[in-house]
Amino acid sequence: MLDHNSPELKQKPSFASPLFKWTEYFSHQEREITQSMNVFILIWVGQVLSLVGSRMTNFALSIWLYQHTNSATQFTLLILSTTLPTIIISPIAGVIVDRFPRRWIMIISDFCAGLCTLTIAWLFINNHLEVWSLCLISALSSSFSAFQALAYSSATTLLVPKEQLSRASSMTQIRLAIAEILSPALAAALLVTVQIPGIVVIDLATLCFALVCLLVVKFPEVKTKEAKTEEVGLFSSFWQELSFGWHYFIDRPGLIGLVLFVAITNFLIGGVEALTTPLVLSFASTQTLGTISSIASSGMLVSSFIMSLWGGPQRQMNLIFNSMFFFGIFYVLAGLRPNPILFTISDFFIFFIVPIVNGAIQVIYQKKVAPEVQGKVFAFRIAVTQGFLPLSFLLAGPLADRLFEPFMQADGLAANTIGQIIGIGHGRGIGLMFVIMGLFSIFFTFISYLYPRLRLLEDELPDSSGL
Repeated sequence: MLDHNSPELKQKPSFASPLFKWTEYFSHQEREITQSMNVFILIWVGQVLSLVGSRMTNFALSIWLYQHTNSATQFTLLILSTTLPTIIISPIAGVIVDRFPRRWIMIISDFCAGLCTLTIAWLFINNHLEVWSLCLISALSSSFSAFQALAYSSATTLLVPKEQLSRASSMTQIRLAIAEILSPALAAALLVTVQIPGIVVIDLATLCFALVCLLVVKFPEVKTKEAKTEEVGLFSSFWQELSFGWHYFIDRPGLIGLVLFVAITNFLIGGVEALTTPLVLSFASTQTLGTISSIASSGMLVSSFIMSLWGGPQRQMNLIFNSMFFFGIFYVLAGLRPNPILFTISDFFIFFIVPIVNGAIQVIYQKKVAPEVQGKVFAFRIAVTQGFLPLSFLLAGPLADRLFEPFMQADGLAANTIGQIIGIGHGRGIGLMFVIMGLFSIFFTFISYLYPRLRLLEDELPDSSGL
């Protein structure tokens, strides 16, 4: 038996001390991870409520516009006014997001978007709201949202550990799903009672809650190495950062392939997706539209929860290709017949697939792109992937009003051919557009799979060392 004063016993503290330090280190690391996740969840809750409020307002205003104009062209112009500013402003927003605190960018952006919503409410109450003014203010609000979305996306990478990125991405999709489920049904019900002014008040209340959540937390920020303005020049430095995203993608063929794949898919599907409201209103009431939208959007919530629990597969690209194949099939089914049940089921699975694809894409970018340049890189991605949407919107409305809708009337050219399959009358032209674009989407997915740089993206491009 060893003596308490023996040299062997006296050496024990010197052995236990490093062990204690390592235990303390890992406990500290766990506390930091837990604290970061708590901050992310608090921000996430605020963003969920704010998004529900803003989507309610957008849904109510879109119904008001279509009922007052009965024009698919003017309806798509409203959607265009919320999409085009995001494309234009995103590259500039990306540079600013990487230069300044992302938390304050989100705070200022949310506040300015709230002022835009308040202006729309004032114009509506005073009977001064016109299509042009609604589109103009929506464009301004969308510009602020571009800053907010980039700051939120890039901050997530800093808040969440690498191994939890897939779940965090799923939570982001859950946020969108909750908004898509609740907003249409709530807006349709509130339009009958409190009408648009009451919906705006609720929107502003949820926005205030989101701002409070952002004010009580702090984001970890990255320190970027800025070029000296006296050596490079302020304008030259800004232009170099503005063009950084372009050069970043050009040097990585797999990433540029992914960007173009999403961009062309958006072009094929975006225009007809914008015509969902006119299509449903051709065979259902406003209240039914809200119900169908909420039920279909629950698909986002279901798949987002599944992905958050599962965490996703190791190979994200396989998941993307398989999902996009079924995405096209369900678009074909959605336009096949003027049947509320068939459309609801098809739209449910369309929304079910959206978070899976978006989440997989987001995980790829967050793993492959260093956090200190994600603002610029993500901005370029948004500008390109959404760059085809304005053209799609501009084409979709006139094509529906002047070509496909007359084509599918009782006396139209396709009444005795295609009309025997998908039906004839109001809305059937838009239904035919759904079928055609769904088939194009399936074909394009097959073509994209044959490109090896895209298919093998995860193998050929190493993970960022910043994670």
